[in-house]
Amino acid sequence: MSRPSVYITRPDVAQQGIQLLKDECDVTMWNQASPVPRNELLKNVVGKDAIYCTLCDKIDAEVLDAAGPNLKVVGTISVGYDHIDVEECRKRGVRIGYTPDVLTDATAELTVALLLATARRLFEANKDVFNGGWKSWSPNYMCGLGLKNSTVGIVGFGRIGFEVAKRLVPFKPKQILYFNRSEKPEFAAETGAVRVSSNDLLANSDFVICTISLTPETVHLFDSVAFSKMKSNAIFINTSRGGVVDQEALYNALYNKEIYAAGLDVTTPEPLPLDSPLLTLPNCVILPHVGSAEYDTRIEMSRITACNILAGIKGIRMVDELE
Repeated sequence: MSRPSVYITRPDVAQQGIQLLKDECDVTMWNQASPVPRNELLKNVVGKDAIYCTLCDKIDAEVLDAAGPNLKVVGTISVGYDHIDVEECRKRGVRIGYTPDVLTDATAELTVALLLATARRLFEANKDVFNGGWKSWSPNYMCGLGLKNSTVGIVGFGRIGFEVAKRLVPFKPKQILYFNRSEKPEFAAETGAVRVSSNDLLANSDFVICTISLTPETVHLFDSVAFSKMKSNAIFINTSRGGVVDQEALYNALYNKEIYAAGLDVTTPEPLPLDSPLLTLPNCVILPHVGSAEYDTRIEMSRITACNILAGIKGIRMVDELE
């Protein structure tokens, strides 16, 4: 009896996951540590039982057509799944595995780190060490904003938003607000967070943290109108998906000092072009989508992706399946 076949879209995911698949399946993969070219993806998924992909790979009807009727499962090594045409997969009975829980702590840690780096102007200060801007101690030199007695607003109070709130409590903010489609009483009880409307959150928060999923409803949720509602001393942090932000509107808000600063771990596109206006702003800290870039987290993400794929092939319960 032939073994199931799996195509992996890049070779530099943690080997623990790859080995799990090799033990039970015939595995082929793109041979370079970079996103697989579209033509290679279409050619190599033909007849496969499963696809192991990353958020760089667009899994749409064209890919599903190329794979054919043998395809049983798409496993993505990510919490986000906006790169996958979910409805097309459902129509064809293709199951989707993802990794929503394992990267929660790593992403929450990065979110807090990015907030602190932006608020305390760490990247600006570091550059001054190297470019001669550091002359002497001065009472107003590189002053930034602190979390103590501040109001923190979290947009999207799911797993990551909750873990961010937990990590911010020791910094002694005055209050933590959250905006979410539903009440989160168990999260609120532990952190003291209060659910408010989006307008109230934007108007009252010194720090606005976006940890919301990218859906058709949240595309450009943060636009010129949203930024105009924020305080002039507000700091905006996004570690969710670049698509939730209108980047032109963000640039204008920062350039015109409608808001104080922004910290982004995600952009559109990725990587951000070197001629992006956002890169000209001293009050915008940008990271290259490293929210889950922690060794143990990436190993576990690879393992779970492999386990999801094996479960999908066998028709049994996945570790984490998109319902």
